[in-house]
Amino acid sequence: MRRWGWSGSRWRAEAPSPNAGVTGYAGVMQLDNPAIQAEVRAVFDRYEDALMNNKTEVLDSIFWADPRTVRFGITEILYGHEAIKAFRASIARYAKRIQKNVHIVTFGDDFAATHLVYERVETGLIGRETKIMARMPEGWRVVSAHVSILAEADVATQRK
Repeated sequence: MRRWGWSGSRWRAEAPSPNAGVTGYAGVMQLDNPAIQAEVRAVFDRYEDALMNNKTEVLDSIFWADPRTVRFGITEILYGHEAIKAFRASIARYAKRIQKNVHIVTFGDDFAATHLVYERVETGLIGRETKIMARMPEGWRVVSAHVSILAEADVATQRK
């Protein structure tokens, strides 16, 4: 079994111990490769444009067409691409938003996480969106997404 260790800006696969029963492996997973980040950012930007212009077919195409795809929205919990498509088909217009902060992390060449903090234009509410993306044979696809609005307070959580 491989063990991964942090080495500066990369995760490195450490050779297994002689007792692990697996022959040695020396691989490197690069974090935040600029070329991979650019690919992911292009999909991110395409998604944002489609969302703001309600291009349902584009939004549907960016999500992995698989029953294991998950989207947790502000008012919905959706499992599977078909449920996500049905939700998208029910939307006449999405709330306009202004991007406040975009953070993208890539793990190797085929996996990424995007994080967006945004402000809704009409209400000033602050929202957060996380998308987990994987490179599939047909290109980058969202395999999991979570959207939320920042609450004013969490009365059940007590701070120190």
